[in-house]
Amino acid sequence: MTDPTPAVAAYWDAAAPAFDDEPDHGLRAAPTRAAWARLLDAWAPAGPPADVLDVGCGTGSLSLLLAAAGHRVTGVDLAPRMLEQARAKLAAAGLPGRFLAGDAAAPPTGGELFDLVLCRHLVWTLPDPAGALRAWVARLRPGGRLVLVEGRWRESGQAGVPYVAGAESLPWNGGVTAADLTAAVRPLVRELRIEPLGGVDDLWGGPVTDERYALVAGV
Repeated sequence: MTDPTPAVAAYWDAAAPAFDDEPDHGLRAAPTRAAWARLLDAWAPAGPPADVLDVGCGTGSLSLLLAAAGHRVTGVDLAPRMLEQARAKLAAAGLPGRFLAGDAAAPPTGGELFDLVLCRHLVWTLPDPAGALRAWVARLRPGGRLVLVEGRWRESGQAGVPYVAGAESLPWNGGVTAADLTAAVRPLVRELRIEPLGGVDDLWGGPVTDERYALVAGV
């Protein structure tokens, strides 16, 4: 089987320059940025600053909010140009952050453990999402939290720009329903809840009609 990793990295590298033009990617509008900051504050463990692993961090918009809240952030992404933007964002804000190039499904963090593993809009791109879920849970400290911001939508090729060859065979191509993701995560965690997000217009820069939610789980 051909390794799709180079094609995937190239796809997201090519998408990097315009990635932040989407309201929920760049978080340039104050209401959108504030809405995500409120969510992240609610999801991050209470108490001292947390060690956070942002898998599939993209251009680092959520990493920036977490670092601004005082958390210690490690971001992982396959696309070098995405990581360049993430590093630049935190540097411009005078905030610390570590960004690693690698497969978000198997983060290159060695034996490090984290208080929060965060993933937004990534699992639909993975050839083995079940394996990734196990890897992310294994990187949590006891009492840690897994947060998956996901949904069921039209995939990124909707505007006539195709995703990588073979994307149609991905297990969750086009997104994953809350029911299906719950079934996959529940055996791995101690507790789990679903927070619907589709009706919160500020998160997306306007109304959305597809399924969007956060799965929040504790170990």
